[in-house]
Amino acid sequence: MKRISFVLVIIMAIALVLSACAGQSNKLVVGTSADYPPYESKDTKTNEFVGFDMDLIREVGKRIGMQVEIKDMPFDSLIASVQEGKVDAVIAAMQKSAARQEKVDFSDGYHTQVDAFLVKGDSTITMTKPQDAAGLKIGVQTGTLQEQWALDNLVPAGVNKDQVIFEYERVDQGALDVANGRIDTLFINADPAAELAKNQGLKVALVTGETVAAPQAIAVKKGNTELLNKINTALAAMVQDGFIKQLQQKWNIP
Repeated sequence: MKRISFVLVIIMAIALVLSACAGQSNKLVVGTSADYPPYESKDTKTNEFVGFDMDLIREVGKRIGMQVEIKDMPFDSLIASVQEGKVDAVIAAMQKSAARQEKVDFSDGYHTQVDAFLVKGDSTITMTKPQDAAGLKIGVQTGTLQEQWALDNLVPAGVNKDQVIFEYERVDQGALDVANGRIDTLFINADPAAELAKNQGLKVALVTGETVAAPQAIAVKKGNTELLNKINTALAAMVQDGFIKQLQQKWNIP
């Protein structure tokens, strides 16, 4: 009798482990930086993640049969979080780049946007090209391609970069410093720039595609081909059936 009871306990334990593993494999843990409307932010009333990227990744989850769990974290920690297995994927208006592709694998691109320079509402700064920002105090979000472009192109020879480039973990912090006159301009993607201009009394001095390196894509751990293929299949279907275009219209994204 004791032997039968022991066997039953073992069987139940194995069943519980298998059930837990099955539950884990059905969950897609996604990292984002929820400070970038209209792509990703938190609804102040419901505390829910909202935006173009958030709708898109939830639809990806539905189409590949996985439950999506979204985690908010600083933008510059997202790549490391994928590498360390803290999240399965990242969606955060993130563009592909050669440096990033050495660390993670990217899905096919799902949207391409342009960049912008944001200034005070009453600023007299005029710009016709991104290089006109040279000599200004420029805010960037840490870990972005805009930060790298500014470091490579807008820091004069012999000048300490910290006197020219001001790094922010969140773009709303940078926008606040523009409004208060601590920096001259904030260099970010154009759609969030327009949103910040509208909400914080700022204005866009320049919209440019010259600084854009690649389309936005979803990042996964290097070598996770199974997940990447599923995501790419879902994205291709969403392009084909017009779902992504519907999201662009919903969130007023060109």
